[in-house]
Amino acid sequence: MASAGGGALSILEYFGGEDGNRCGYCKSEAGNVSHGMWAHSLTVQDYQDLIDRGWRRSGKYVYKPLMSQTCCPQYTIRLSAPDYQPNKSHKKVLKKMQKFLQDGEVSHSSSDGISVEPMDSQADSPVSCNVSCKDQSQVPEDELKPLRTEVEETEKHEEKETEKNTSDETHKQHGDPVEIAKFSTTVHSMPKPGKGADTTRPPCRKAKEIRKERRLQKMLLYKGDQTSSSEQPAVAPSASKPKGSGVKSIEDFLYVPDTGNAAHRLEVKLVPVSMEDPEFVASFESSAALYAKYQMSVHKDLPYECGPGEFTRFLCDSPLEAETRPDGISCGYGSFHQQYWLDGKIIAVGVIDILPYCVSSVYLYYDPEYSFLSLGVYSALREIAFTRELQKKAADLCYYYMGFYIYTCPKMRYKGQYKPSQLLCPETYSWVPIEKCLPLLETSKYSRFNSNPREGDKDHFTELNRVRVLHKRTVMPYSVYKKRRKGPNDETAVKQYATLVGQSCAERMLLYRS
Repeated sequence: MASAGGGALSILEYFGGEDGNRCGYCKSEAGNVSHGMWAHSLTVQDYQDLIDRGWRRSGKYVYKPLMSQTCCPQYTIRLSAPDYQPNKSHKKVLKKMQKFLQDGEVSHSSSDGISVEPMDSQADSPVSCNVSCKDQSQVPEDELKPLRTEVEETEKHEEKETEKNTSDETHKQHGDPVEIAKFSTTVHSMPKPGKGADTTRPPCRKAKEIRKERRLQKMLLYKGDQTSSSEQPAVAPSASKPKGSGVKSIEDFLYVPDTGNAAHRLEVKLVPVSMEDPEFVASFESSAALYAKYQMSVHKDLPYECGPGEFTRFLCDSPLEAETRPDGISCGYGSFHQQYWLDGKIIAVGVIDILPYCVSSVYLYYDPEYSFLSLGVYSALREIAFTRELQKKAADLCYYYMGFYIYTCPKMRYKGQYKPSQLLCPETYSWVPIEKCLPLLETSKYSRFNSNPREGDKDHFTELNRVRVLHKRTVMPYSVYKKRRKGPNDETAVKQYATLVGQSCAERMLLYRS
């Protein structure tokens, strides 16, 4: 899709959504309360920031549970992949797969820890957010391109003052700053960084470097490593353990030696979700058939509920703009299907998003005939190992997001077995170790995890006029849009949107207004 300035833009429609829907966890008919948006497009950085505020996507529908009101509060959970060590039950799953691949033997032990994980998918069901036809966008594509940009006169004044502070030589070379900041501009005359969202430039490096430095410092303190952040090797901790320590990493368990006479061969392929990718197109039919088989067998869907159209809508349509960055990750960022091929037959597919700081698990579906291999757990462990592999090339990408942790639903508590994990505080959007959260959840299903009562949302909504709007193919701040709008005042809805996405995203993303 064409965008202003040639760069990727996030374009969203906000639906609000205090009306209750049927809950897929407790089966309440109207207890599931969430806010929703339709994402025409999303940059990977914007989606990273949204999930760090409690949002999740299902296809192109992005939703955020209203935590204090919904029947089953859904807390975002993440795992520090470099620090992960498989527990006893996870080791049994890995050993079982090793044995099956090498010798063709299958262990059906009832004590392998899988009995406590009835929902074999690591992420959430794509139908759990109750996306209905009315939630789909009705905006024609041609209304979203090409885009023009207009800025507010107050922003012109700020640009003028900035120019005044430059040297006289700069004035001579570039002319009068008043002429530079015309009221109706091209996309290149955007608000200055930090005051608007200049999409012709990459995300603010300063803020990113600060986050990176803080994350590395926390990792160093956690590991007791005294080396500098520039010298710290981006490898799994277990890789540096001395030989003979007896501690095996997840990679040790995943490794199956090629002896030439193995009973089975398992191949894992990472395929971009794109109809322009030949591997994705070639495997689409078999992948869609596997999805239908899984949904009908495991979730008892009817055939019309899991046909190719529904499969495409939930697990193939993605708003994420594929992106490559100069950090050594050859696959790039965006949405992918991680396909598991056993002896040339596709038996499972893990749907994942690769984002700047994490691998986010979207969904897993598999052939029920191979449920004895505990593919839900096995795929999660493979995705953790994959995150660790990516982290060696991009130090920031060190977390594995498992969707939502739902304490009120015993079937969904298994995610807490992957350690060290953290839950997102629903009020401050800070991360808290799950061990500190569980006592609070035992007392109340909705809890604030941050123990500092004076700490709040650091990216809280403060300035309505700086919310970025797309109106009649033109990008403009809300201050300009509200002067031109004809019809009912929509200030309440825009304020709600900005509060939920945070000030940074509100200034960077485009909120579509008809």
